[in-house]
Amino acid sequence: MTAVLRTRHNLATGASNDFTVQNQADILSSVSETSGTFTTLLGSIAAISLLVGGIGIMNIMLVSVTERTREVGLRKAVGAKRGDILIQFLTEAIVISALGGLIGVALGVGGAQIITPLLGGTQAIVTAQSVVLALAVSLGIGVFFGLYPANRAAGLNPIEALRYE
Repeated sequence: MTAVLRTRHNLATGASNDFTVQNQADILSSVSETSGTFTTLLGSIAAISLLVGGIGIMNIMLVSVTERTREVGLRKAVGAKRGDILIQFLTEAIVISALGGLIGVALGVGGAQIITPLLGGTQAIVTAQSVVLALAVSLGIGVFFGLYPANRAAGLNPIEALRYE
């Protein structure tokens, strides 16, 4: 193919080609490389978003623990065990992250419905597996980042917690 094109373009021996020849394998390789780059980019953005969301949950929970120090001290003074306090604050973190996950899924489904008509023949499909995975990751983030504040609350000394102003 290259020899035929060189002859038709009247290129002298040693002159560089003024055309390019590509086959389907080259195009497929290029598309795969581009797809891999976009996947890595979107994965990085998602990881950063999850980290920021987790830090937000941890900060909210730390403020909650600080504001409710006297309540924790009172509960411990009347017999609440470490596990009771831990479960209370972990449940709170899970509820916050679950609500965030549900809002995210709703925005994702709504965005897919808005984008689908703009794509022409391509459809943006939201599967049940992706929704379940998103909610599971959201709950996992809530547990992971809620564990430190919950441990901090559960480890409070009841006497010092009741004195806290």
